[in-house]
Amino acid sequence: MKELQFDAVVIGGGAAGMAAALELERSGCSAAILEREDHLGGILMQCIHNGFGLQEFNEELTGPEFAGRFIEKIKSTGIPVYLNTTVISLRSEGSAGQNHKELFCVSPDQGVMKISARAVVLSMGCRERNRGNVRIPGSRPAGVFTAGLAQRLVNIEGYIPGKEVVIIGSGDIGLIMARRMTWVGCKVKAVVEIMPYPAGLTRNIVQCLKDFDIPLYLSSQTTNIFGNDRVEGVEVTPMENGAMVPEKKFRIDCDTVLLSVGLVPENELSKEAGVELNSATGGPLVDAGLMTNVEGIFACGNVLHVHDLVDYVAEEARLAGSFAANWLRGGHPCMQVRLKAGPSIRYVNPGKLNPQGGNKIFMRSLIVKNDATLELKIGARVIKTLKQRHVQPSEMITVELGPKDFENVSLNAESTLEFSLA
Repeated sequence: MKELQFDAVVIGGGAAGMAAALELERSGCSAAILEREDHLGGILMQCIHNGFGLQEFNEELTGPEFAGRFIEKIKSTGIPVYLNTTVISLRSEGSAGQNHKELFCVSPDQGVMKISARAVVLSMGCRERNRGNVRIPGSRPAGVFTAGLAQRLVNIEGYIPGKEVVIIGSGDIGLIMARRMTWVGCKVKAVVEIMPYPAGLTRNIVQCLKDFDIPLYLSSQTTNIFGNDRVEGVEVTPMENGAMVPEKKFRIDCDTVLLSVGLVPENELSKEAGVELNSATGGPLVDAGLMTNVEGIFACGNVLHVHDLVDYVAEEARLAGSFAANWLRGGHPCMQVRLKAGPSIRYVNPGKLNPQGGNKIFMRSLIVKNDATLELKIGARVIKTLKQRHVQPSEMITVELGPKDFENVSLNAESTLEFSLA
């Protein structure tokens, strides 16, 4: 069995993993990337549409182009990359404060490997929710795909999964696939969304649905999938005031159903390692340094919480790499303030902030509103208000906070900063 040792190991070779590894290397730490696929870049390699990189590179790129920028940087540094490598075990060894991480991996090229590292950065991304997760009734005919799988079939494998398509859920991948399926000659009959508002970015609603006259049914639930050998159609039941209205149900004939019903952070390995998860996001609970409850294990990107822009993923991952490098040198925030999601906020990430340093806070709204006000308060005292031109659950809200925001504010170990929208 091959045994290797590094200062840090990054699990996952997508945008988050590469950005974190580059930051670790820049900080003088030895780091390796472990990737279970046969290439770096993750899901970006099948996202051939543009719209990536506007913040990261100040230009509009396709997914492969965005990934390619990072891949070239990885190659130029000589950071060890182990492709086709699956981590099957992650555990801590040694006493508190002096432990190291032990990873067991399998690879057709390397066989079984044992890797020791003082720090680990989790960047395994996320996975799609499937039909079983949303419990759509009906038999199990051919022609039901997740939107991401359909994207891979069309863009990578060169297969068209069907001719007449209904997309369930208005997540961004589903919206993009509505346009893509239209471009390859399919008829997209409808996008059906259970919520009263779209789940995807506004720009995707406009560019992928409105530009192609694809109907979007909001407040509508898919209540059956018809067909035995192959999908023949779906039943859609409108909702009013949160309740289904059976007398208004209707059928849409189709031979293919694509599911775009949400993403789930990929954290099976995290749970095995003892990492505590956030029930609101499905990702790890992390502190101001993006470190989990397990000392030396950090998390970033879609494994931490599902982002709407890969540019945010790269930015957060650089922070994780920097924090991990600082921790390896013996540094970590001494004073941390807990963060809390208040009224109309679904979650706040990370779970704590460092009032003596810079902080980038990510959160999601529970409401759709124009001219909203984001309020930050400790106890009954409002310390900051921020105007938001428009908020909706599909678009992330970001806030940067630093020492100046906490001048003349009395803080202690019990302080909690609450975020709310009105």
